[in-house]
Amino acid sequence: MRCMALRDSRGLLVAETRPDPEPGPGQVRLRVSACGVCRTDLHVVDGDLAGHRPAIVPGHEIVGVVEAIGPGVSGRRIGERLGAAWLAWTCGECRYCREGRENLCDRAEFHGWTRDGGYADVVVADDRYCFSLPATLPDAECAPLLCAGLIGFRAWRMACAGRTVETLGLYGFGAAAHLLAQLAVWHGQQVYAFVRQGGDDAAALALELGCAWAGPSGQAPPAPLDAAILFAPVGELVPEALRAVRKGGAVICGGIHMSDIPAMPYEWLWGERVLASVANLTRQDALDYFPLAERAGVRPRVTLYPQDRANEALDDLRAGRFTGAAVLLPDTPRG
Repeated sequence: MRCMALRDSRGLLVAETRPDPEPGPGQVRLRVSACGVCRTDLHVVDGDLAGHRPAIVPGHEIVGVVEAIGPGVSGRRIGERLGAAWLAWTCGECRYCREGRENLCDRAEFHGWTRDGGYADVVVADDRYCFSLPATLPDAECAPLLCAGLIGFRAWRMACAGRTVETLGLYGFGAAAHLLAQLAVWHGQQVYAFVRQGGDDAAALALELGCAWAGPSGQAPPAPLDAAILFAPVGELVPEALRAVRKGGAVICGGIHMSDIPAMPYEWLWGERVLASVANLTRQDALDYFPLAERAGVRPRVTLYPQDRANEALDDLRAGRFTGAAVLLPDTPRG
């Protein structure tokens, strides 16, 4: 297999050739056709998330076809297209798993962080954590759904739980927000997109996708928000979002890592406003989201990079040089 591995102390990925991994019991080997580039990959590469194994291969928005099947796997066929997401395995035994909250599993494993991921031309994945994908979307457009889409969906459902959301604010209009905006607009919500300073391209994309307003973070929206979701990993945005949300509204933090939240007056939270985070995702999230996204006509806007330019893709993500989502394609097809 050819892959990009995190060996460099400067946080750069290194191209390597390794033996193809063999699928163990309950596993399948996927020939990777596309892998999304997620901000969580940046957190792994930049050391914001503590490393768990040396020379990890990042990537958790994985699309591929089955090319080998391990013992004990039934109902799969060679050549079948599947997706593998951030959650790679859970214990099924801890309190969270028993309560149906496997996203909080104490022993959970994750593609691209604790297990090798999709910045490669093959990957081994637990069959139970692989998903059928919308048939209407090509591989490169399916990839961002597997994390950007799923985490946005989970955050959106939390934001809407127990309240009527007519106005929704999205802070940080990147991969997750541009997918969620399409779903929320289809659902009949007014979406207000908050972009980084100088993010004219992101603002233009937001308006093109049906958002009612787009402007820089720090600017008040044209109407009070019923809920806000933060995708930008910037703690300073939390007080701003709380001030923009009406009484009884919710602010949901959608990232796995965020800079420190500054001190703020209690009155900005008061009024039964809710501040919460989402953590990871569950398999049920995927089963619920993919059919809904297909019905809503959600289509990612993707910028393609060959696998050996993964460092460039990550740097472009860090600097905000593209809108929508970035996707890696394997360097060469396998016979």
